Amino acid sequence: MLMCCLVLAGASHCAYAQDTTRHAAAGDSSTKRSMLTPVSVTGSAAPRPTLTQAPTQVIGAERLEQSGATVVSDAVKQMAGVSLRDYGGVGGMKTVSSRGLGSQFSTLTIDGVPVNDAQNGQVDLGRYLTGNSEYISLTNGMGTSLLQTARAAAAGSVINMETQQPALYNNRPRLSLGLEGGSFGYLSPTLHWDQRIRQDLTLSFYGNYTRSNGDYPFTLYYTTSHDGNSSREHREHSDMWMATGDLNVTWRPGEGQRLRTKIHYVRGFHNLPGPVVFYAKRGSEDTKEQLFFTQVQYSHTGAEHWKWQLVGKYQNSWDLYEDHHANTLTHYMMNEYRQNEGYLSGTAVWEPTTHWSVALATDGAVTTLESNLANNNEVERFSSLTTLTAQYSHRLFDLNANMLATIIEEHANSKEAPVTYQKLSPYLGLNTKALLGKVRLRYFYKETYRVPNFNEMYYFTLTRDLKPERAEQHNLGLTLPTMAVLQRSDSNGLAHNLLSCSLTADGYLNRVHDKIIAVPTQNMFLWSMENLGLVSITGVDVTANCEAALGATTLTLTAIYTYQRALDITDPNSKTYKNQIVYTPRHSGNVSLYWKSPWLNVGYTAMLVGVRYYKQQNMPESMLPRYADQGITADRKFALRHGTLLAQVQLLNIFDVQYEVVRSYPMMGRNLRLKLVYTI
Repeated sequence: MLMCCLVLAGASHCAYAQDTTRHAAAGDSSTKRSMLTPVSVTGSAAPRPTLTQAPTQVIGAERLEQSGATVVSDAVKQMAGVSLRDYGGVGGMKTVSSRGLGSQFSTLTIDGVPVNDAQNGQVDLGRYLTGNSEYISLTNGMGTSLLQTARAAAAGSVINMETQQPALYNNRPRLSLGLEGGSFGYLSPTLHWDQRIRQDLTLSFYGNYTRSNGDYPFTLYYTTSHDGNSSREHREHSDMWMATGDLNVTWRPGEGQRLRTKIHYVRGFHNLPGPVVFYAKRGSEDTKEQLFFTQVQYSHTGAEHWKWQLVGKYQNSWDLYEDHHANTLTHYMMNEYRQNEGYLSGTAVWEPTTHWSVALATDGAVTTLESNLANNNEVERFSSLTTLTAQYSHRLFDLNANMLATIIEEHANSKEAPVTYQKLSPYLGLNTKALLGKVRLRYFYKETYRVPNFNEMYYFTLTRDLKPERAEQHNLGLTLPTMAVLQRSDSNGLAHNLLSCSLTADGYLNRVHDKIIAVPTQNMFLWSMENLGLVSITGVDVTANCEAALGATTLTLTAIYTYQRALDITDPNSKTYKNQIVYTPRHSGNVSLYWKSPWLNVGYTAMLVGVRYYKQQNMPESMLPRYADQGITADRKFALRHGTLLAQVQLLNIFDVQYEVVRSYPMMGRNLRLKLVYTI
């Protein structure tokens, strides 16, 4: 109750301040408006991937728009080291595994504040929209900011959505109205409103409604190799709708201080068509969901030697699963879940000298889950996470050491004895300054500890004695910041870059002890879990980005390659010994090419995924074939008398490739989307 009062009291205030000046919205080319003095708005700068100690990838708002990414999973699947699990269609569940650790080791944060789901331990990235994002980043290891929460520091990888901040000129409000539509009944209207209340206070609102009937055609192959007989089918009972509202209030009460409040609400309905196996079609199941959270952040960075941050959050979610033909006796099954969490976090950073920094972060959370099931109808978890960090900065290198203390106590019903988990987890990171030319070297070692979630322990599992997972992460990498490859000099002797490139290359070794593998049974709502024992993951992530200036146009090329060898090494006598773990490709990559001109912008993307297996034993009959999903986009902004108009067309999966990310959940083939956004 105290947690709720603190968060709701903070929500009545206004939040957020930025640290850099935003310029006019792209395409706002009105000559009269450009002569006005812009109002400075400060915001959180995106991490610079070639300078970070831990491998970090960033996709900014412009690239999100160029690629046509509408949900977080669309953005994250363009990053290195990520294995996507997509259960098909617009509304299909979408989770990612970074570097083979599993989706439960990844934490989603919004403006640095974690989004938690204690029920299944993985956040559906298809439920979070990118339309209001300044950037989306993925960090493996430890984040760059010492002001991060202890829960974020505890994760194996962090996906962060940074909320877009208002770009207001002459204190005039800004309104954007968008409409996107496409194949298979897809329709998505959007409203985005920015308003300045006073000089130090701004408000923004983002609202979206998305629907789709999801009745796309697909090819049903009778063998996993896609050889032999097949038939053309239609995906049925996969319609969905989702409504999202996101309110952000920002306030800067004084120098170096910022307070930001976010209120987020989502409600949706999704039919679950289930797996497609030969002619068997399931279409009697559906889910209804509702998510609400409010979070408040206050930070003070203006003192000479001190920085600190306080975070409060309350989250409530409701999920209803229905199977209208569960069996021949009942013909109906309903499972209802309600999850509540109160979360507090405090972080203090002390900088006694220019070289030393010490940070202490502590989090506390109370999470409850209630259900209508006869057994384990109420589960409660008390979590305490504390991190102590020391950082030393030298002219040649930065060194970071961290120790995380985890204490979790769990109660399943009031009569059962509590279960307690305790663990100390270290972290060590090194990042050198320029060695040879601009080349930098980075290394980190981290231990990550993951307690089984509520579903794994209590609901729909074949195992009741699951052990916590413990991951050991090693990373050694080289980075090359953006540098000029070709230059020319103008008549005044000034150098202009014709071609510039940046590069990162990271090798990693992860070992996961008592790894929990989750596999859907009848559908994506019911799962089976088991401890594998020991999994070894070795891999390489390479990213390259080049930009060429060609007169009034620019050409940008981004290429990503991942090699990942994720093997079960538990028992040398087992049939699965040294077999690749399920749904993890050995080779994968992504290529995007974007041409920007004053007349038209054109983009091309290709996602390449190698062979995977959907069973622990790697046999030809359990192999999923490689595939390449390619798409093209074209867009242009028109300057109107009042505001601008963005028009965009996307052709996705242009070669109508028939593939499955998860066995028996066919993906959409070729589909078209059109988008219009009017901004005043």
